[in-house]
Amino acid sequence: MDIQSVKTRFGILGNNPQLNKALEIALQVSVTNMSVLVTGESGVGKEVFSKIIHQYSSRKHSKYIAVNCGAIPEGTIESELFGHVKGAFTSADRDRKGYFSEADKGTIFLDEVGELPLSMQAKLLRVLESGEFLPVGSSKLQRVDVRIVAATNVNLLDAINKGRFREDLYYRLSQVSIYVPPLRERKDDIYLLFRRFAVDQAEKYKMPILSLTNEARNYLLNYRWKGNIRQLKNVTEQISIIEKEKLITLDVLKEYIPPVSALPMVVDGFSNDESFCSQKDLLLSILTNKQQIEALKKEVEEIKVFIKQLIGEHKIEPLLIPKQSSASTHVYPTIKEEIQKVEEEEEVIENDDFAEVDESPTTLIEMEKKMIISALERAKGKRSIAAKELGISERTLYRKINEFQINL
Repeated sequence: MDIQSVKTRFGILGNNPQLNKALEIALQVSVTNMSVLVTGESGVGKEVFSKIIHQYSSRKHSKYIAVNCGAIPEGTIESELFGHVKGAFTSADRDRKGYFSEADKGTIFLDEVGELPLSMQAKLLRVLESGEFLPVGSSKLQRVDVRIVAATNVNLLDAINKGRFREDLYYRLSQVSIYVPPLRERKDDIYLLFRRFAVDQAEKYKMPILSLTNEARNYLLNYRWKGNIRQLKNVTEQISIIEKEKLITLDVLKEYIPPVSALPMVVDGFSNDESFCSQKDLLLSILTNKQQIEALKKEVEEIKVFIKQLIGEHKIEPLLIPKQSSASTHVYPTIKEEIQKVEEEEEVIENDDFAEVDESPTTLIEMEKKMIISALERAKGKRSIAAKELGISERTLYRKINEFQINL
């Protein structure tokens, strides 16, 4: 099979060797029934490889069903995948087929498979081994003939070490592995993709095609593109619609893709597999950002002013926050001691580019809740957008919203 014809059919641009290798593997494995695990960062286009495998297989005339495992709430995911019988739970007023039954004789694509709960991983393993499963509320085994292609943007081996993913399931899913390279490893393809997206927008809205100055083009090619092709497409479409001048300069381009160091949520090595478990790393990455540090310094200054007002106006000496002494009696620090402590903390922020974060559970919980609320407000309540900004799955975001009782 000619790789170029596959690229044309599925709208794939680029000649990167790693990309070509991934396409070759997809074509070679398509004629088999082997399970395939597609890995790569978010936004690199992992699903297109699943579609290629299906379309060039003997199952191409049967159904292809794509499921985002990270977007289904944990309480309903078993019913979504395997179906349920009438009366299985309160709202089950009829029998319902799950995605696996619907995809019988075809292909099912499990995106974000690393987000599956451990209980569901065991059930998925059984389907892979025997083709059998039990619908929710049923005692009658059902059999299906389904080809599974899974995808993840997390390191499953790391998840296995942390007890969040089954090792036996990993080896069953990854009979063949396909790695899709990130955009920053395909520098020669970046401008090709930009031109394609710009031309598409120009044709769609009957407008002139975007072009870049040399400086803007160099910036485009050397940007890290943490959101990969999806991010590049969004940026190109935004510029096409908003900018009246179609020759884009470096200054204009930076308004749409600011330096990575200015983005508080962009951190090398951070991925969805942490699912808020690495809160310390996330908070450190935010607080080391200059804008965040300035905001924190401002808050410290406000606290100092407030405390000094208390001293001047009310002559309050003890602060009503108990500290435990070694003799288990309450000792109250004075206001002056608190001011000195605040000033010392401010000095650390001013002199240390990597300011220490209070790692106590209360502080982490408050910061986490604040981050979620801010992201939801910026996304105008759209949880899928907020989840992407936070770098977590939608299911994790739903759980956190319920846990913190956030109402937006």
